[in-house]
Amino acid sequence: MVATSTLKTKSSECISELVDRRYKQACIEKELDFWNHCLAEPQSNAAVTEDRTCQQLAKMFENCLSRAKKTTLHCSSVLVPEKLTQRIACEVLRLASCEPCGLRGCVLYVYLEMDKGCKRLERIVYDATVVPTFELTLVFKQDGTAWPSLRDFLFMGTCFAPTFRHVLKLSPGFRLVKKKLYSSSAGTVVEEC
Repeated sequence: MVATSTLKTKSSECISELVDRRYKQACIEKELDFWNHCLAEPQSNAAVTEDRTCQQLAKMFENCLSRAKKTTLHCSSVLVPEKLTQRIACEVLRLASCEPCGLRGCVLYVYLEMDKGCKRLERIVYDATVVPTFELTLVFKQDGTAWPSLRDFLFMGTCFAPTFRHVLKLSPGFRLVKKKLYSSSAGTVVEEC
C-alpha cells in the first residue's frame, strides 16, 4: 500500500475495494491510521529518528571510552560529564547533515588530549558498506582541574605500575575536526565546544 496526500481517509469506497482484494478490514484501518499519522506529523517522525540516531551514537562513544579504559588508557574508571556524549552525538549529526551520505559516510577518529599530547582511542566507521565521504576527529579533553585523590597517591608505585591512573576525569569540553574527502576545494572545519 502506498500512502499519498490524496488518500481518502477510511472512506467506505477505498476500504471496500481493498476488502474485495481479500485484505482484512481491521488491518486496512490500522494501516490507514498509521499513514494518516505520518502525513499529519512528518516533522515529529524525523525528530524521533534523529533522536534515536543521536542516542545510538552517544552509546557508541560510551562503549569506545569503556574499551579504551581497559586497553589504551590503563585506568579503572573514566568519569564522563553528564550529557557529554549526547552533546557530541548531536554535533556529529549536525556536521553530517550536509554530507552526501550523511552519517553513513563518516569515519570518526576518537582521541584523548592528555598532558603529553593526544592519544588515539579508536576508529569508528558508522556504516562500513558506504565509501567514506568525510572524516571527523573527536578529541576528548582531560579535566586538568581535578586533583588526584589520596587513594591514587597511596596506590602509586605500590600495587600498580607508575603509568596506571586509577580514575580519569574528562572535561565537558571537546573538539571536532571535519575533513571532507571528496572535494579538493573544501577546507577543514574545526569546532571547539
